[in-house]
Amino acid sequence: MNRTKQIFVLGFAIFASFFGAGNLILPPLLGFNSGPDWWMVTIGFIISATVIPLLALLGHAKLQGTMVDFGKKVSMKFGVIFSISVYVIATVLACPRTAAVTHEMAIQPYFEINSLITSTVYFSAVFVFAINRGKVMDFLGKYLTPIIVIILLIIIGIGVTGSSENMVASQYKNSFISGFLEGYQTYDAIAGLLVGGIIVVNVNNSNWDIQVSDKKSIIIRSSLIALTGLFIIYLGLIFIGAKYNFEFPSDISRPQLLSSLATITLGKYGSAFLAVLVAAACFTTAVSIVVGTADFFKELFHDSKPIYIITAAVSSVFGILIGQFDVKFIIDLAVYVLMFIYPIAISLIMLNLLPEKYAGPIVFRTVVGIAILFSIPDFLKFLIPVENLEFLYNIIPLSREGLGWIIPSILGFASANIYSSIKNNTAKNA
Repeated sequence: MNRTKQIFVLGFAIFASFFGAGNLILPPLLGFNSGPDWWMVTIGFIISATVIPLLALLGHAKLQGTMVDFGKKVSMKFGVIFSISVYVIATVLACPRTAAVTHEMAIQPYFEINSLITSTVYFSAVFVFAINRGKVMDFLGKYLTPIIVIILLIIIGIGVTGSSENMVASQYKNSFISGFLEGYQTYDAIAGLLVGGIIVVNVNNSNWDIQVSDKKSIIIRSSLIALTGLFIIYLGLIFIGAKYNFEFPSDISRPQLLSSLATITLGKYGSAFLAVLVAAACFTTAVSIVVGTADFFKELFHDSKPIYIITAAVSSVFGILIGQFDVKFIIDLAVYVLMFIYPIAISLIMLNLLPEKYAGPIVFRTVVGIAILFSIPDFLKFLIPVENLEFLYNIIPLSREGLGWIIPSILGFASANIYSSIKNNTAKNA
């Protein structure tokens, strides 16, 4: 296999790893709500859903390690705890959402079936596939993703060239920040941390005839191809969501909007076909999450096979219990958790990309500690009435927008570097 083909094959594999339910249902509603400001919401969304995940993959290319390695400069214990937290979030929130999307897009419009029945059947099948790992999932992943991408590009192409009336005005106070925070719901930054480690292992274990120094280049170029593909899909879906926002009621759900856009561009049967493909893609994503989580805990407990089975079973039970709720409820529930974990993830990604002299252990501990501390108010919104946190919003810049961690983290980064520099100079002169 020549170098160019290696890069494109890996790039497509990375794209397929990122491509899930959130990538499909989130962008259209962003465009729908932003109207003429669609370009501003796109910039925010692209940064958190494409640029930051790309940086996570570049960080893996540099580290040549696992997700635990991203946090080891804070401490190895922290790296493990952070990794466990990410897997738990993926299992409890991201995974059940795939069942909810499947129900709302492929079951509810055509059959009178209770969502609990859907989630029970869905995750029973997920558990069976997770326990009996085979080539079926590889086959589905290999052929489903390109078919869905082709259909989406057709929808986007027809939608972009079709006629429309004037867009309804934006519902957002700040379109850029709304787009940035909505990007959290794709879980793509987290996916970058998860997928990146797998990519490094696969490249290192491949039989490609390449030098070790070339492996980083292949990962970087493949990642650029994958994330460019996501960027095109996001841009197109946001735009057509905005272009046709006069067509639908203001309370339309994310899955309903995607289905409706498919109906406008492809017709009734095209929409149904897309729903079936999306359901299958959601299923492969769910199995991948359960398998990845079970593999992690299996390795954590010294390659214990019973732990793998227990983890897969527990993940499937959570999937049944949470997956029966509608997509909006799961997304609303996830907001508070993601507002806490994302600042930590973004901080670790950015720090791991920096040269060692600017990101030593002291800097890591300071910045990550501040990110944790200043993201707590956003998490507490779920537990405490917002008015009880008003005093914090008055003293922390950007906290009302959900970005109160950014400026303190930057100041902490600068202060920790100054402290480290003074400490090193003092040690040299002693």
